[in-house]
Formats: sequence, structure tokens, C-alpha cells
Amino acid sequence: MATMTYGGPEAAAFRREQREWIEGNAPDGLRELFDWRSHEVAGNWIAANKAARDTPEHRLWEERCVAAGLVCPSWPESVGGRGWTRVHKAIFEEELHRAGVPRIDRGMGEFLLGPTIVACGTEEQQARLLPPIIAGEHRYCQGFSEPDAGSDLAGLRTRGVVEGDELVITGQKVWTSHALEANMMFLLCRTDPAAPKHKGLSFVVMPFGPENGVELSPIVQMTGGSDFGQEFLTESRTSLTNVIGGLNEGWRVTMTTLGFERDFNLPTISLEFLHEHARMRDRLRDRAASARPGVRQAVAKTYTEAAIVRLFAQRMLADPEGSADMVSMTKLFWSEFHRHATETELVAEGPAALVRPAGEGYPTTTTQDSFLAARSGTIFAGTSQIQRNIIAERVLGLPR
Repeated sequence: MATMTYGGPEAAAFRREQREWIEGNAPDGLRELFDWRSHEVAGNWIAANKAARDTPEHRLWEERCVAAGLVCPSWPESVGGRGWTRVHKAIFEEELHRAGVPRIDRGMGEFLLGPTIVACGTEEQQARLLPPIIAGEHRYCQGFSEPDAGSDLAGLRTRGVVEGDELVITGQKVWTSHALEANMMFLLCRTDPAAPKHKGLSFVVMPFGPENGVELSPIVQMTGGSDFGQEFLTESRTSLTNVIGGLNEGWRVTMTTLGFERDFNLPTISLEFLHEHARMRDRLRDRAASARPGVRQAVAKTYTEAAIVRLFAQRMLADPEGSADMVSMTKLFWSEFHRHATETELVAEGPAALVRPAGEGYPTTTTQDSFLAARSGTIFAGTSQIQRNIIAERVLGLPR
């Protein structure tokens, strides 16, 4: 698909087209199921989101989006996508946000594995592995981190042994996002233990479940949710045709995947942050604490910073080629902003915000959920400390 300038006449025509399609195809009652404009955090939000997705209205919307080619639209047309640029995708998601309806996505299969297979996989792998992601049949989790291999990913110990035309995998993975809803995993394992640390690794796709030697234990987070898992793999098997990029070439493939992980969906989350601020403002309007000048100034500051995140997003859309140096600056800014904003909301609500609601398990309010989960944004895909180092060394040219 040809390039398109954000804000230009082609973009305006594309926006009208998407708006009309959404208005004509969103099922009645879909908007009312859930606040789809909210920023995804954890705990109660994810539980409510999953409940809303298990409805006839959402299933009908998903069917219509799949039929229209609006699932994985950024993938090349040759593998079932529409070849959308970042601008096309941003406009579509802005229109979904405006209409208050959900984006049908395929999680890590869409944003990480699919682009990796397009970049590093064979045509046979693309034809076999990508259509089930679009259809929603294969739901992926990422098996990279291990108890002694987090930031030092190349120190992993999970082994893959070739037996005939299969790879037999044994080891442990932890902090596995979306493990509880996955039936497939893409993972990194060591297939040549004699090779140097960053060599002898393979990037593999495998069936994920107890029938394939996977023992899954949910990790309960401080939000009360369990969006991560730890897994013990005991002679889990997969075909050698599921090795992406070639045996013992996994580090190169993994660097490709991590590059996609750091390509944040800033246009959408910037709108979510502004929506989150509006929700906070409306909820605090009648509270006594909000009358204090310090609180009012802090709430106003969160709006200013949310608006800056939006300007970052618009600049990146207006000049995609010139925004490469902005990736670390943007990630640092929005993750630190969101942490500060949730702290502001907690303080503004007063002592009552410290008391969790009654109920089984560990239920949290929306404010508590956001406050607890926002810390993760300063850690995943490169901590704030790592981002500051990148900015200092690569952008400003300072010595190590």
C-alpha cells in the first residue's frame, strides 16, 4: 500500500471510509458492554474486558472485522493483511476510539510473532502459521524469560534436543504474558550447548498445553490479576519445521522480535491517556480533596503531560522516518508520566483510595488497579534506566 501523509487529503478520505464502515457494522449494544477507550492495565480491567469479549455482540463484531480484513491489517497482503502503514493503522484505531468500540487484535501473535515470521520465516511457514493467528485459532504467549535469564536473555537454560524430525524441549519459563489464554508459544531455547553464549539458540513455535508436557502455574500480581504465568516444559515436542530462521540462529530472530516489541502503539495509547484523565477529572470534581490548590495543579499537570504524549504520537505519524531517535525518549516520557498520573489520582481521592473493596481474592478499584499496574510501564521493553542510557549515548552522544 502506498504511503500516506497523516492529516493530508488521502488520510482524510481514508478516515471517512473507516468511520462509515465502523458506524455501519458495529453491532447494537457493543459500545455499552465495556469502556473500550480505557487504557489496558491489569487485574479487574482485564477480567472485565474478557467478560465483555465473551458476548454475542463482541463475537459478531469480531466476525465482521475478520471478514473485512481488519484483523492484522498491518501485515502484508501476501499473508492475509492489508499492507497498512503506521498512518493507516493509527487512523483506523482513532476512529474505533471515537466510536467507543474495540479493536480486534491477536495479541503477541499479531504484534510480535507474525511480523517476525514475515521477516525471518520461510514462505511455507508464513502460509502455515499466519492464517490461524488471523482467524483467532492460535493464541500465542512469549517464552523468553527464565528464572536466571531475564535482562540477560542469552543466559537461558531451556534445552532443545533434535530427535528425528522433531525438537524436544525441556526447561522453565517465567513472567510469560498471556499464558493463561494461550494455546501456542514462541520461545527461545538452547540447541547447541557447546556454542558461545549468544550462539546455539533457536527460535521455536510449539503447541502450548498439558498434552504437550507443559505445566502452567499462574502468577498472582499485586493488582490481583494473573496476566503472567510460569511454566515447566518436560519433553515438549514440536516439528523442526517450526524453527524460525534456522536451527541455532535464534538470537538474530529474537532481536528482530524485540525490535517489534519496542514499537509502541503510541497513537492509540495517547488517546487512552487523555480519556483516562477525563475520567479522573470527572470522578474528582465533587471530592473535597480536589478543592485543594496543590491537588488541582497536579491534576492539571497530568492533562498537560497526556497532551504532550499525544503530540509525540502525532509527530511520529507526521515524520515516521525522522522519529527513530524519539523511540526511547517517547517510551521514557509516557511510562513515567503514567506512573505519576496514577499517583496523582490516588492522592486526590484521599484515604479511601487505600481501602480495597470487599470480595474474594484481591479485588481492586479502577484507581488502585491503574496505580499498581502503571509501574510495569517503566520496566517492560527496556526499563526507564535503560532508556536514559540509550538517550544519553545514542541521541546526545555522551560517553558511556
